[in-house]
Amino acid sequence: MALSKEDVAGIADYARIALNEQELEEMTTYMNEAVDLLEPIRQYDLTGVEPTYHPIGDLSNVMNDDIVDDSVRALPLDVALHNAGSSHERYFRVPSILGDTEGDR
Repeated sequence: MALSKEDVAGIADYARIALNEQELEEMTTYMNEAVDLLEPIRQYDLTGVEPTYHPIGDLSNVMNDDIVDDSVRALPLDVALHNAGSSHERYFRVPSILGDTEGDR
């Protein structure tokens, strides 16, 4: 399945890439070589295999619940905050990145 110059020109237009005639010729050759490299994949029998549109399929939540277990805390709070430039209660204090200049938030 070779790509024509018109196919490559259409792809370049869709990607908003301007190609002159020489670049179009080179890109057509390059893209046809890339497509040829995929030919071994086309040899697989995919009868009955449903297309997958996402690499993890129907998996909807891959995150664990955020449950704090103080019995297995890796770093005690006082040690974590020891070298902090500034802290407030159990939190690091950092300069606002939103331009808010009103007190502690």
